Amino acid sequence: MNAKPTEISAKELLGNPNYQAICYGGYRKNTRAIEPTINQIKEDLKILAALNIKIVRTYNVHYKEVLNLLEAITQLKKEDANFEMYVMLGAWIDCKNAWTDLEPIHNEESDRNAIEIAEAVRLTNAYPEIIKIIAVGNEAMVNWATSYYVTPNIILKWVNHLQNLKKQNKLAKEVWITSSDDFASWGGGDTSYHTKDLEDLIKAVDYVSMHTYPYHNTHYNPDFWQTSSNENHFDELQKVNTAMVRAQLFAQKQYENVKAYVHSISPNKPIHIGETGWASSSDGHYGIHGSKASDEYKQALYYQSMRAWTNKEKITCFYFEAFDEPWKDSHNKNGSENHFGIFTVDGKAKFALWNLVDEKVFSNLKRDGNKIKKTYSGDKELLMKSVLAPPKKE
Repeated sequence: MNAKPTEISAKELLGNPNYQAICYGGYRKNTRAIEPTINQIKEDLKILAALNIKIVRTYNVHYKEVLNLLEAITQLKKEDANFEMYVMLGAWIDCKNAWTDLEPIHNEESDRNAIEIAEAVRLTNAYPEIIKIIAVGNEAMVNWATSYYVTPNIILKWVNHLQNLKKQNKLAKEVWITSSDDFASWGGGDTSYHTKDLEDLIKAVDYVSMHTYPYHNTHYNPDFWQTSSNENHFDELQKVNTAMVRAQLFAQKQYENVKAYVHSISPNKPIHIGETGWASSSDGHYGIHGSKASDEYKQALYYQSMRAWTNKEKITCFYFEAFDEPWKDSHNKNGSENHFGIFTVDGKAKFALWNLVDEKVFSNLKRDGNKIKKTYSGDKELLMKSVLAPPKKE
């Protein structure tokens, strides 16, 4: 099948501040067995379009949600000639024995990978005007993903496969191929990741999609986060505000570290952010008994500062994520993984977006019958009661 070239390419989308990007999953329940319908996804996309979002990132092509998403975009484009939405499609990659009782074999791959890649190709060729990027794997090379990570040669194999399909006109040449992974996997951290296979992978991808999460580092690497003695004279809010400046600088530093390594191998390789985000609630490591990172105020500061920085630098940032998804930590509704959205499951706009509610950006839009209203009934004083300063350095 010959792939048709289409009107706008990944090269024109990425790094263009007029095309804002976000990670999207439309799941409303605490199980992925109940998938969002085409109409539910259309509601979501209208809400995101009101935010000037024009690229959504998703993964796991074997879930019907992806097909529903593509069909929803197709329908919205037919209903409104000016509607624009593009997709970064992720193919999930696993090692042999991933998610089983057997020992994972990280330098061998799951048989499932070939099926995922084939489906990603099929969908991209079926929806060439929508799918502009294919990502091989999601955090598939980072060693803390102990149950499923693969060595870089496996990602490289599939990236090369897709690049060869482009040469054979079996995939549009304009489609960009990447892998979406942790900053460390792209050489921006521990030098143990600096391998010949990673160098070859950097050369093979059309751009690097890196993840950075200062939020998780408030627990695992808290030095940048905690309040030092020279801040003793600050009030609680000043301590929060300065910590959030440090958080954004932490993300920038991880980006710069990746850039330094990647450009030492491939000097002009574009680098964009495939994921970064901040949860608004946690009863665990990031909550009141942990790093105290989780609340809507801090999330808003992070969201706004990351958007401002990446727009200025012409870095595409797939912010994680659009809507809360309760399946992420299905056994604990208060788990942080369920609360990365800038909207709640029932369509309330979190503090990061309150100003847009005031500006009536979402008027006439609904999620599952709910108008887009502010969390906390718009009571900032009540919201601020949940905001705690980071712990003091020991």
